[in-house]
Amino acid sequence: MPMFQPFKGGGSFDGGVHVIDLHTAVKDGLLGGGEVETKLDLKTMISELESQETPSVFICPISLEPMQDPVTLCTGQTYERSNILKWLSLGHRTCPTTMQELWDDDVTPNKTLHQLIHAWFSQKYLMMKKRSEDVVGRVIEIVGALRKAKGKGKVHALSELKGVVTCHEVAKKSVVEEGGVFVITSLLSPFTSHAVGSEAVAILVNLELDAISKAGLMQPARVSLMVDMLNDGSIETKINCARLIGKLVEEKGFRAELVSSHSLLVGLMRLVKDRRRRNGVSPALTLLKSISVHRQVRSLMVSVEAVPQLVDVLPCLGPECLESALYVLDSLCSEEEGVTALRGSVNTIPNTVRVLMRVSERCTAYAVSILWSVCRLGSRECSSLAVELGLAAKLLLVIQSGCDPALKQRSAELLKLCSLHYSDTMFISKCKLTPTIQ
Repeated sequence: MPMFQPFKGGGSFDGGVHVIDLHTAVKDGLLGGGEVETKLDLKTMISELESQETPSVFICPISLEPMQDPVTLCTGQTYERSNILKWLSLGHRTCPTTMQELWDDDVTPNKTLHQLIHAWFSQKYLMMKKRSEDVVGRVIEIVGALRKAKGKGKVHALSELKGVVTCHEVAKKSVVEEGGVFVITSLLSPFTSHAVGSEAVAILVNLELDAISKAGLMQPARVSLMVDMLNDGSIETKINCARLIGKLVEEKGFRAELVSSHSLLVGLMRLVKDRRRRNGVSPALTLLKSISVHRQVRSLMVSVEAVPQLVDVLPCLGPECLESALYVLDSLCSEEEGVTALRGSVNTIPNTVRVLMRVSERCTAYAVSILWSVCRLGSRECSSLAVELGLAAKLLLVIQSGCDPALKQRSAELLKLCSLHYSDTMFISKCKLTPTIQ
């Protein structure tokens, strides 16, 4: 009979009582014994629990998953029935764990282990269900209290609800089902304090909001409050505001006027440039990327000098953030003032050339598009600087790679544009190629 292995760190389950073997564990009821309802389906419990603390003796050595129908070989090793039968059907005549030769290929149901597995998972499952019921009940209480709360009572109730929502997935669903989204949204008004607003936004950003809920949040006064908190709140509040506004931007009925705000863009750029707290960079750039599709927003970005600021942070960004920043800069190239701002930034050419062929094909495509727009406008001065920084050689690599045909075409156009101000021999040397190869 396989020995039961107790939990780590104590060798006991409860009150220091040590488990000797499977039979003793079941007999003494240390894991629920026969008192647990046998109607609970073991497969369902295993799939819903996904416990990381499952005792190793419950795990099948072949699949490394909890066993539902354990059977034992003549060697004394226990496996999940379907797994060991598959092993034997492949012609193996050895024990998978010990590699001992099998003198008998019959499998024997391990009823004791099955009973213990069922008891253990039943107890865990019932505890989980009880906790879920407790959480749902607490959510109902807090949402009810919010409807009546005033002053500091609102902050306290919201703070408690935020804690519950953050820790329990079931709480998120319960808040929505109990009408909590409407209650929390109604607290956001032009006269709402940032203390209340920050807690409300922290909850809403973690919920699955439907179209009606988003429409309620898209009122100008509520968006304005979020923008104010994005500028003046804590780093956590700023991030939550950026993420929540980002959810609204994705909605079909969203109006560009709601984000056509100097204050919003200034707040987002502060997050992007914050070198001490880098966790705000990604949500800020993600929102900038979403709103840069609107022409009136692009004009505002240029007016708040977002172009040189984005260009300057390019070398500091990780792959995902870099892609978002390049996307925004490329979008600004569709505006004349955007291209002019890019040409006027001393770091546009160096920082953009540097990212070519270094991160991803998409980043390279954005960078090539930006350089093409700037060099076409700046002509000789910009093209010469780009070539001196190694642009020509990199473009040749792009053209020779297996990238998208559109990217190859734009790279070829940019390469031709750069070559106009050089003799053939001179340009070949800038490409780091020999005349023979050319």
